[in-house]
Amino acid sequence: MLKKILREVVVIIAGKQAEGIVDLLDSNQHVNEFLIAKKLNITINQTRNILYKISDQGLVSFVRKKDKKKGWYTYFWKIEPIKAMEFYRNELLSKISQMNNQIKNRETRQFYYCPLCHMEINEENALLKDFTCPECGNIFVLLDNAPILNDLRKGLGKLQIELNEVDLEIKSETERLANVKKPKKKEVKKKKHVEHKKTPAKKGKLPKSKPKPHKRTPAKKVKKVKPKKKR
Repeated sequence: MLKKILREVVVIIAGKQAEGIVDLLDSNQHVNEFLIAKKLNITINQTRNILYKISDQGLVSFVRKKDKKKGWYTYFWKIEPIKAMEFYRNELLSKISQMNNQIKNRETRQFYYCPLCHMEINEENALLKDFTCPECGNIFVLLDNAPILNDLRKGLGKLQIELNEVDLEIKSETERLANVKKPKKKEVKKKKHVEHKKTPAKKGKLPKSKPKPHKRTPAKKVKKVKPKKKR
């Protein structure tokens, strides 16, 4: 499905002759433009013209490398699948919008046609021309919108289905590229945690509490007795 979508995108941008380039453009690595030209059996200038048209829409990326001997640059190209699918998705949305407008127009307005010239015209313009074909002079005939509406609704249904498929492809490719770009986690060897056994403390007698110091009682003061004087 992805390749089919990418081919449709390339044809829209660069024409039918560019369809084969999709099979040569890798989405993971850049490809030498001379190799692409050789595989397509076209000149390098024709190859570059196709790639430049696609590049203008931002759907391919490139890197360039200088030839050390010859001195010129060689371009290497890679397709961007998600951007290409988003481009195609917008194209589908535009077609769906146009078809919805056509269905609404057919449901609300009347149309006329000339059986000889197969010219179709809306009611307003038919009235201005007196319901007469300006080419052959025949009278316009009222057109039955039912078969046209039936075809338009079928076409709208197909576009809706295709849009859903594109959405699924975008989701799938986004997940794939995310896994490619995601670096692999290095396995870290877990160090074994060695538990150090606590050595039990040696059992012994609890130290005796220090004896409380005795308070010294202050000595009693002795009153000095004065000797009596002799008479």
